[in-house]
Amino acid sequence: MKIMKEDFLNKKINQRKEADSLRKLKLPDGKVDFCSNDYLGIIKNGLLNDFDKGDKYSKGSGGSRLLAGNYELIEKAEATIAAFHNADAGLIFNSGYDANLGLLSAVPQRGDTILYDYLCHASIRDGVRLSFANSFSFEHNNTEDLEKKLKQARGNIFVVTESVFSMDGDLAPLTEISKLCETYNAALIVDEAHATGVIGEKGEGLVQLLGLEKKCFARIHTFGKALGTHGAIVLGSHTLRDFCINFSRAFVYTTALPESAITAILESYKIFPALNKERKQLNALIEFFQTAGSVFTKLKSETPIQVIIIPGNAEVKKVASRLLEAGLDIRPILYPTVPAGLERLRITLHAFNQVTELDKLFSLIS
Repeated sequence: MKIMKEDFLNKKINQRKEADSLRKLKLPDGKVDFCSNDYLGIIKNGLLNDFDKGDKYSKGSGGSRLLAGNYELIEKAEATIAAFHNADAGLIFNSGYDANLGLLSAVPQRGDTILYDYLCHASIRDGVRLSFANSFSFEHNNTEDLEKKLKQARGNIFVVTESVFSMDGDLAPLTEISKLCETYNAALIVDEAHATGVIGEKGEGLVQLLGLEKKCFARIHTFGKALGTHGAIVLGSHTLRDFCINFSRAFVYTTALPESAITAILESYKIFPALNKERKQLNALIEFFQTAGSVFTKLKSETPIQVIIIPGNAEVKKVASRLLEAGLDIRPILYPTVPAGLERLRITLHAFNQVTELDKLFSLIS
């Protein structure tokens, strides 16, 4: 059998090399963590290490939920999490990517319109791309641009945004967006991935902090960030849950998460609402970061995601390498992940980080 040549693969890889934007996998090596999503320290502090001492939970589910992979514990988890987030129902997906892909590719129909924030995550964009609906982006957090596009939208209208944006760390103006959705009879979908566990008195997310639960058509909460586990849930009505069970290919055609994963998720939901001291420490670090002097531009952010803009792939990689050599694990975010000229250091703060570590960071880049 003739083997396909890989020249076309090497061509694309070489283009990345020439742009100084080739990605590579790295192993953790004990440096100060400024890059993981373990905001509350649930992973670092081993808060989930002891719940499965008896090793009694299945490590495999045996199939998709519609075949052999459904079981009582996963349905209990969906009901428990939905209740915590003041939602009628929920459906667990294997990851946040699967949840966004599965929801957005299935629910909007041909002739409908999806309006999504320009800075929405790739999982949202990929879900939109797989939908048969018409889709348009609106300028980031710009409610005037959103309203202009709402006036032109046809069919069922879906407005999609993140509550905390993963690359800028800023908050969506959800109250204003929800009012526009009411005015134009649009369904609001909010991805709470980077708000879960962090935003709100108990880490319930921005939607609940603002009292907008009943204003949302759907919410996506992921478990692989502050919660220290894996998977995600789509929250909404019982009708939405039934629809996704029947029509969401990312749900139907995949093996279900096993009992061991679901038990870890439930355990995290027992732990993170009480981590008030950790959220207080996070807020103190955020305030320190925002007020610290820097020769580079910092983006305004009230969340653990903090950004220092250092234009140019080569330049931001050089600064990141210097920080890495000094023991600070900070990764550069390069074009084309972000627009050219907005390359950056993306610093994620954690409850276990210290002010002295931030002092070291700023002294090294000053």
